[in-house]
Amino acid sequence: MDQAQQIREFLATRRAKVTPGQVGLPAGSRRRVSGLRREEVAALAGVSVEYYVQIERGQVPGVSDEVLAAVAQALRLDAEETDHLVTLVRGLNTRPDPIPARRRSPREPRVPAVVAALMNSMVNTPAVVQNGRLDLLEANLLGRVLYGDVLADSGVEHANLARFLFLSPHAEQLFPAWENAADDAVALLHVEAARAPHDAALIGLVGELATRSDRFRTRWAAHDVRAHRRGVKRFHHREVGELTLRYEALEITSVPGLTLIGYSADPGSPTEEALRLLSSWAATNSDSPASETYTT
Repeated sequence: MDQAQQIREFLATRRAKVTPGQVGLPAGSRRRVSGLRREEVAALAGVSVEYYVQIERGQVPGVSDEVLAAVAQALRLDAEETDHLVTLVRGLNTRPDPIPARRRSPREPRVPAVVAALMNSMVNTPAVVQNGRLDLLEANLLGRVLYGDVLADSGVEHANLARFLFLSPHAEQLFPAWENAADDAVALLHVEAARAPHDAALIGLVGELATRSDRFRTRWAAHDVRAHRRGVKRFHHREVGELTLRYEALEITSVPGLTLIGYSADPGSPTEEALRLLSSWAATNSDSPASETYTT
């Protein structure tokens, strides 16, 4: 990824979202833009206009954390957006891996055996492991059944949730709240692009989706970022209908970049009963494509 371009576009989109009234400035009658001007951000951050323009252009060697914090405050960035800005800047100031891409190992980090065993013990809880590119690397039985359409649509080594969301005709059937799922996926890819700007597979994925999907391209240009550690996600499974599941995303600390996501239903809810039915169905249809062993 071009980190300087990412910084430029991220700051420009954040600046466009802040109105003068939100920061105590007069709107004026001859304002050409609805958001803040560069000179207004500079004044709010306590830096010169020239220096802020350099930062927004991605010319950030030597910029201090204090200045970034001041810019973040001026633009009213939340904690995740601030972290994203800092990660982008640090990534630009870090030398890329000197080993040519063709000489790097193509293998993904393996999901630790103890994590796979833990997931497989969760017989009533869907669980998957994904990397920052949203490749599904591991799933327990219920996870494979829940994501059966994603796995079945995969024509590559690993099923990829973003590719499924934007390119599969089945995406809006599996995800009734498709707009939210799509927004979340792109936001996560932006976080990963800042964390791993030289990841050739990620660059290829973003390029593919931007070329083939207008809906992805529009979202990518918005530069929204969120780290989805917990929340609620809706699925529609052909066997049991709609499921409203709470999820918790847990980083696998022994393998940086991998995340275990576990799903659960509210006690006594229709989804809890549907999960029981789905678990029973999965156990008796373990030879179906959707429930085959899916590991790295």
